[in-house]
Amino acid sequence: MLKQEGCLLGLRLLANLRLSKFSILVIITGGTFNFLLSAEGACMSANDDSNLPEVEKIPLVIDAEFTEEEEIQTTASSLNEISSQKTSRPLDLPFPTPTPDGRARVITVINQKGGVGKTTTVINIASQLALRGHRILVVDADSQGNCATGLGVDKSKVQHTTRDLILSPETAISARHATAVDGLHMIVGDRSLVGLEQEMLRQLGRERRLSEALEPLLPHYDIVIIDTPPSLGLVTINALVASNGVLIPVQTEYFALEGLAMLAGTIREVRSLLNPILGVDGVLLTMHASTLLNQQVASEIFEHLPEFVIRPAIRRNIKLAEAPSHGVPIHLHDPSSNGGKDYQDVSSVLEKRWGLE
Repeated sequence: MLKQEGCLLGLRLLANLRLSKFSILVIITGGTFNFLLSAEGACMSANDDSNLPEVEKIPLVIDAEFTEEEEIQTTASSLNEISSQKTSRPLDLPFPTPTPDGRARVITVINQKGGVGKTTTVINIASQLALRGHRILVVDADSQGNCATGLGVDKSKVQHTTRDLILSPETAISARHATAVDGLHMIVGDRSLVGLEQEMLRQLGRERRLSEALEPLLPHYDIVIIDTPPSLGLVTINALVASNGVLIPVQTEYFALEGLAMLAGTIREVRSLLNPILGVDGVLLTMHASTLLNQQVASEIFEHLPEFVIRPAIRRNIKLAEAPSHGVPIHLHDPSSNGGKDYQDVSSVLEKRWGLE
């Protein structure tokens, strides 16, 4: 009688679970009954319990496999709590420090997000400053090597690149190349930079290799501008360690502030651990348009970083996109275009900030 009641109890248990597929093993031992429930819903009779092992005390064991989706009841308050949880990273950017006398100021143009206009900014600000009589060196640390194209340098004739500069600092002088702009030299980046980080992993002081390589060049220039890849690898860290300041191009789009917050954390870490003089020379709004979203994002950036934002923003302009295909910066392609005018104005602001007037 007890065994039959145990069997019925097991069946009721299965019915209450309401599972489409299950595998439940129930072993109840003690007193005078034992029963086994399986996926087929079989119930052992009173004469089958002789095959079960005889143990004095075995706890209740239930092994269940659930394949049907469980219903999760989420209250409105918990949904609001989840939706209100946002990644909060303070936009605490360090201010720039003065440039030592007799040495070039080294500027890294950086954003961990790609497609924000880093290379375009490097090419056109460097060109504008060189046009005004300043001695400028561009170091292309991006494996795409687009700075060479935009400045009219034939990469097929280049013997020493940024990779050679980092691994063999003695090539610093010969690694420089003339460009389409008088007074502007550059060190070319190419695909060989892709494997550079692996080569540097076992080297001591690997974060400072670019800084050491640039040292003999600094007395010969007013400004050194480093173009970086859209990632935070060892090459980018080398650029930050070698720099006095950072220029951050930011596209006025939805995720701009989140990307800025991540980059701010990186800059603070490098400043704390590797380069205490590193500061932010400016935040430059790029690819700006008159849409409501662009205006709102720009307004938020102005609100959070009023001391750092450089005005005006660089407007979207087809002439800026065309210029690299001609191997020249915008001021040699169409200086009267919106992009040409914007970069002229931005260069004037930076000229003052960098003490080049």
